[in-house]
Amino acid sequence: MAGRVELKKVVEKMDLKNLTPNVDIGDKTIEIPDINRPALQLTGYFEHFDSDRVQLIGYVEYTFLEKMDEEHKREIYTQLLSYPIPCIVFSRSLKPEEMLLEMAEAANIPVFNTEKKTAQFTAEIIRWLNVELAPCISIHGVLVDVYGVGVLIMGESGIGKSEAALELIKRGHRLVSDDVVEIRKVSDATLVGTAPDITRHFIELRGIGIVDVKTLYGVQSVRETQNIDLVITLEDWDKDKKYDRLGMEEEYTEFLGNKIVCHQLPIRPGRNLAIIVETAAINYRQKKMGYNAAQELYKRVQQNLTKK
Repeated sequence: MAGRVELKKVVEKMDLKNLTPNVDIGDKTIEIPDINRPALQLTGYFEHFDSDRVQLIGYVEYTFLEKMDEEHKREIYTQLLSYPIPCIVFSRSLKPEEMLLEMAEAANIPVFNTEKKTAQFTAEIIRWLNVELAPCISIHGVLVDVYGVGVLIMGESGIGKSEAALELIKRGHRLVSDDVVEIRKVSDATLVGTAPDITRHFIELRGIGIVDVKTLYGVQSVRETQNIDLVITLEDWDKDKKYDRLGMEEEYTEFLGNKIVCHQLPIRPGRNLAIIVETAAINYRQKKMGYNAAQELYKRVQQNLTKK
């Protein structure tokens, strides 16, 4: 389910300057991943007012307020601040007048400003809130960035997921999360994976213990988030099971209603998992670029048969 994000986290992430320090923002949260520019509200039209969103005042709204007489302005401010809005943000480092700041403090509504332009700030905060407030689940697995492809390695505990991830890191790829992966549905086409704060950058290796990847291999070996493009499920080799040897048809697994390409990878001594995962990632990119090796082989076979 979509959740909520603390307002103080938004302030820190968006680098907002607090213009109402007497308002306690410790218990305030945001639940809607969007903003509202209260242009119509400043004219006195409050029907269908999206009061549960961050209220953003840009240069146009600011100059409109400057031309408004004091009495009318106070009426508008009173009505605006009567709604339980999360906060008001002024873009372009615009400074609201003292009347608004005093009335906002009295209404316990925080006011901020940002150096960013209105469009830039809008794009940044909506993108960030969409990730923070997206529906989220936690699954057991390892998420690695391999050539820009987000590969989620799954399988039973102890089968070798972390060891495969460590080998990939040594080969220049980047770790996102080990053991637990938080998956957020940002859109109907995009799943984003992150690590829980407590285990970020750590890998557990049986027989050795906890390894800090960022400290051992440097900041280039880790990343905070990654889109999940490909799932590889490790399983013990079963000689009686028939495994796909051509890959003519894609198999999928589903998270939060989104389908992701999935490969079942049987494990047996002598198989280099890191190289196989690398190859799977490259092959995935190649298919996205319009080339499918299995279909090309099929065409060659068909052409050879027609010649005979």
